[in-house]
Amino acid sequence: MPWLTSRRTALALLGLLGACAAPGSRLAGGIPTPPPARPRNIVIVMADDMGYADLGCFGSEVPTPNLDRLAMAGVRFTQFHSTGKCFPSRSALLTGLYPQQTGTDRNARTPMRGGVTIAESLRAAGYRTLMVGKHHSTTQPMDRGFDRYRGLRDGAANYFNPGIAARPGEPDPARKAEQGRWWCFDRECIKGFSPDDPDFYSTDAFTDWALELLDQYRGEPTFLYLAYTAPHDPLHARPADIAQHKGRYDEGYAAIAEARYRKQVNLKLIDPAAPRAAPAWDSWDQLDPAARAEETRRMEVYAAMITNLDRNIGRVITTLEERGELDDSLFLFTSDNGASAEEVLGEDGGDVGAAHPIGTVGRWASLRKNWAEVANTPLRYYKNYSFNGGLLVPTFVHWPNGLAKSGRIVREPLHLLDVHPTLLGLVGLPLDPALGPNDGSGFAMLEGVDAASVLTGFDTSPLPPRQIANLWGGGRMIREGRWKLVSHTERGGAQSATWELYDLDTDPLETRDLAAGQPDIVARLAKDWDRWLYRTSKR
Repeated sequence: MPWLTSRRTALALLGLLGACAAPGSRLAGGIPTPPPARPRNIVIVMADDMGYADLGCFGSEVPTPNLDRLAMAGVRFTQFHSTGKCFPSRSALLTGLYPQQTGTDRNARTPMRGGVTIAESLRAAGYRTLMVGKHHSTTQPMDRGFDRYRGLRDGAANYFNPGIAARPGEPDPARKAEQGRWWCFDRECIKGFSPDDPDFYSTDAFTDWALELLDQYRGEPTFLYLAYTAPHDPLHARPADIAQHKGRYDEGYAAIAEARYRKQVNLKLIDPAAPRAAPAWDSWDQLDPAARAEETRRMEVYAAMITNLDRNIGRVITTLEERGELDDSLFLFTSDNGASAEEVLGEDGGDVGAAHPIGTVGRWASLRKNWAEVANTPLRYYKNYSFNGGLLVPTFVHWPNGLAKSGRIVREPLHLLDVHPTLLGLVGLPLDPALGPNDGSGFAMLEGVDAASVLTGFDTSPLPPRQIANLWGGGRMIREGRWKLVSHTERGGAQSATWELYDLDTDPLETRDLAAGQPDIVARLAKDWDRWLYRTSKR
């Protein structure tokens, strides 16, 4: 793999120059010493349906002090791509392959076939491999390189009671799957798991389990993949967390979005000269008082879920810190897609369990499109779209011993696909096809790139030119340099939609369609997208 070889050669040369320098220092002439050979621990935290602007370090008014602390001392990525949908993104992260190549591009109820997972690679590199949380697949994680797994193997579930039966003193738990979801505790998998603990809340439980596993393998280099369901619907939060946000959203969509945008400009995440699309949310003033109160409550609960998520991630940070391992642990935070406008509706067209308050066990409430657009400020659209509101996710890396400079902002287009090859580069191993399953699916080279140079900042050479493509539902896109070709349709196949073309150098928020004036670029990129789809889907 040439890109791995060239990087290791460059770091070896830097290592000779820096043999007498302190780790992380700079030599005469400004040449930085190389990072450590490998991180002691690797922690990947994935949020679920989190909007681009939902963390304080990305513009939010929601207090997220634990995540902000790591992000501001690490490196933030402003152009980090997902696939726009839960289960394809999770597959792309784990394998470094497009979901079309692993059979995970259409249905979460098909096994993840082929490839090599991060866990398989890192276990071969000597790491203990642990997974906790949401997997959204029929594939058992322990069959794909994880030594231990506890969590929701399935899709979204009730936070308080993911089972199918009411507990004493509670209404029936609101749910999407009538027979419940699959949960696994290592090799024991249960459909319709109902916890005995009346104080159960899945974000807390995932953290408890992660800390328990970390304690069991104390002293061993560890890879922890901690995949939360927050803030995916149902909107469920503890009353004390909701109370912290009471009244915060009374001013409505426009006021919150504008405050987030101003903060993003101040944080230098957004160029204020870039044009912004006209907002698509409803007029707050035209909502009647009851509707405003309900919309306010939705966002209060959503914010409370993020507050709880940050607090729980803080528990993981504290554990690593108390062990003296935080500075030498690579900590990656990301999300599977942007904020969601999806709704789970009952037979009457309203929320499931609408008789119960938003935020409680008996009701399945969703964020809805107006607040989803606010959550993705200043991007257009949301989950399920191949516009940036669906694809770009808040992402940062914290690794004090491995970064040349703290507080950097990286604008290079990156993707979940890049995580696996980047980690391989950092641990100094090539991809080993023999580590993957013998399921007859064949072998595919990694689609991502080793972005360690961009991540660490020790090598300032740019990544090689490449294309990033996507197909999910009615959305499709291909991005090359400054150009992005994208389309979306709610009816018919994705390929029936009309292509739109955006120059992301001058219009990063996708407001001016240039397709009519650039037919040659449209035709070329459209052919490239067709070739990409044929190549990745031919299995």
